[in-house]
Amino acid sequence: MILDLPRRAQPMRGGGLRLRHGRDFTADHLGWPLLLWALALALVSVLDLDWQLSHALFGWEGYRWVLRDHPITESVLHRGGHDLSIAAWVALLVAWVQAQRRRWPMRGAMAALLVSVLLSTLLVSWIKSWSNIDCPWDIDGLGGLRPHLSLWETFTGQRPASLPRARCFPAGQASAGYAWVALYFFALRTRPAWRWHGLAAGLGTGAVLGFAQQLRGAHFLSHDLWTLVLCWLVATGVHACSLRCRGRRG
Repeated sequence: MILDLPRRAQPMRGGGLRLRHGRDFTADHLGWPLLLWALALALVSVLDLDWQLSHALFGWEGYRWVLRDHPITESVLHRGGHDLSIAAWVALLVAWVQAQRRRWPMRGAMAALLVSVLLSTLLVSWIKSWSNIDCPWDIDGLGGLRPHLSLWETFTGQRPASLPRARCFPAGQASAGYAWVALYFFALRTRPAWRWHGLAAGLGTGAVLGFAQQLRGAHFLSHDLWTLVLCWLVATGVHACSLRCRGRRG
């Protein structure tokens, strides 16, 4: 089953599971998710969904991005979503400090969640700083003047040097939600029955924030897919490293 628990698991105190990493874990948490992501990205490319969806939204808004500065999409979802994610992370940090003082069993899982969310957002922000990919609102046919270049064309040096620098890839705003897919692994260690709720929370929040940015003309669909896979890879890696370190400590 996709993203299901590995077959080799041992009970541990606190109602969680002591997971042993093997082929089952790798297939379920890396193999299948990466395959689904690759298929989704291929579908976007073959059907030209980046352009088709953005152009449809652009036309629906009267061929100008009227939602770019709308209070709901800009203030509530764009700025508010970002601030809410930071507030949630700070609240979790405060809870982790208390967990350390009181020696709560779940403090290791909380630390992994903190690190995962932080690294995910920092990674996306770092890639945005040098990727040099345009927003839809900058592209000819979508309200801008720049040519529409694929990710492949940009990364292989086909972007004209005369074009201004751009910082629209990956989707930074969506990372404020998708970074919380790490809740899946937090629940996997503390209350496994809730792991799908944790995953749904991260996916749902990221999808809402990402689509709000698409409505504003700030990102293409593929930008969100790349953000999602980066956040998932970070979450999986932090989870694996956390359990390995814990195993070495005995």
